[in-house]
Amino acid sequence: MTDWQTLLTTAAAALGLSVTDAELAAYARFLELLRTRNAQMNLTAITEPREAAIKHFLDSLTVDLVWRPHPGDRVIDVGTGAGFPGLPLAIHHPEIRVVLNDSTRKKTDFLHEAVEELGLTNVKPVWARAEELGRDSAHRGRYNAVFARAVAHLRVLAEYALPLLKEGGVFVAMKGPGGALEVPDSERALHLLGGVVQSVESLVLPEAGERTLIVIRKTRPTPSRYPRPAGKATKGPL
Repeated sequence: MTDWQTLLTTAAAALGLSVTDAELAAYARFLELLRTRNAQMNLTAITEPREAAIKHFLDSLTVDLVWRPHPGDRVIDVGTGAGFPGLPLAIHHPEIRVVLNDSTRKKTDFLHEAVEELGLTNVKPVWARAEELGRDSAHRGRYNAVFARAVAHLRVLAEYALPLLKEGGVFVAMKGPGGALEVPDSERALHLLGGVVQSVESLVLPEAGERTLIVIRKTRPTPSRYPRPAGKATKGPL
């Protein structure tokens, strides 16, 4: 076991999370590919193994502190970037089906390569804007869970995420320190879109600082006028 894998295992255990040897091997293969391709296409600023172990892999796995999947669940990672948190979660939970969504083509191209390299059969990268997926019958109201990490303010994220959720599904917004401060400003948007805040959890990642997990449950259908056309949510948040 390498130094960074030991760090990841130890830090995960401190949070009550477990990582198997098979997962560590998959994470190692993914990190190797990420570092190679990152030199060519600038996918992420974090590639040093110990830093990636905490800020990418462990950070992704913290979703398990507030969410429990069921076999066959469909989940989508909106604005996945280089594949976080969706890809580590797909490795950690082979019983679920994961869509990795990003609007940047080079990132989804990289993720297609990674999925093939790792032999993952439960993952599908999708190149599109989240607003487009929210109006597509193949995606609207089809997911048990939506994840988004460091994408936008919660008011904006809610308009991307809630149209994709089934009623009863959950949206986990992964935020840094002070993420809870976005909740009061987002109450109107959540009400309009059919969501309610279920919980706000804080945790500390070793050597990385505080993180906030905001869990929103969808309690009623999102009105058909949402999401608005591309760019509207950022220019005029609800």
